Amino acid sequence: MENTLLSDAVQALKPTGLNYEFLLDASERGAFIRGLGVTLELCLLTIPCSLLAGIALAAMLTSGNRPLAGVTRAFVEITRSTPTLVQLYCAFLVLNMLITQQLREWGVSSNPLTPFIWVVVVVSLHKGVFHAEALRAGIEAVPSTTLEAARSLGLSRMQLLSRVQLPLALRFALPSLVNNVVDLVKMTAVASAIAVGDVTYESIMIWSQRDNVLELLLLILLWFGLLTWLVSVAGRRLEHRLRMPGYGQ
Repeated sequence: MENTLLSDAVQALKPTGLNYEFLLDASERGAFIRGLGVTLELCLLTIPCSLLAGIALAAMLTSGNRPLAGVTRAFVEITRSTPTLVQLYCAFLVLNMLITQQLREWGVSSNPLTPFIWVVVVVSLHKGVFHAEALRAGIEAVPSTTLEAARSLGLSRMQLLSRVQLPLALRFALPSLVNNVVDLVKMTAVASAIAVGDVTYESIMIWSQRDNVLELLLLILLWFGLLTWLVSVAGRRLEHRLRMPGYGQ
């Protein structure tokens, strides 16, 4: 019944010039669906990892420790000034090779760092520096009177950061963070560059055997459009929920 409906849908689209016959092939259909799942997994892992990286980097930037803040600033500037794809190639083709060689010298036969893990690490750190800059701006926007009131309660610098500055900064920076996350979702497409089986890579494999580039590109656009729309809706709801009426006005 399901295959009949799918076959009817494919046949119905043929007069429009769109050829989706690959969906009738169980192997190619399965590969495409797996690609959708891998892209979703990348999004679900990189979003929290990038936010944690952003919080850590923002804390280091505003720590008051000049050497630590200087090193962090250099990392932020280098990371946000270079393309994600180049960073991914450097990490996977250079750093990963050096780690593999070192592990072999230590008698370890296999490198546990898979291409999938490298994508999560590189994309999380790349987008983490943008989160950090948004949070830094939020931390610096906390009114001095609020900080003085917190200090009068005897809070240490770490307590001030974790209990006052970061919670307020998260609210101030939320619109920028949501924009960053939307961009992150689209950025996961770089995974195909190192043969991670996401939706883009699986589509390339399919259209290299069939003349259906346009059809697959439309599906990729729809998938990423759906994911970014879901992130935008969740972000708007979070902004509404965490809004502070009258604060800063």
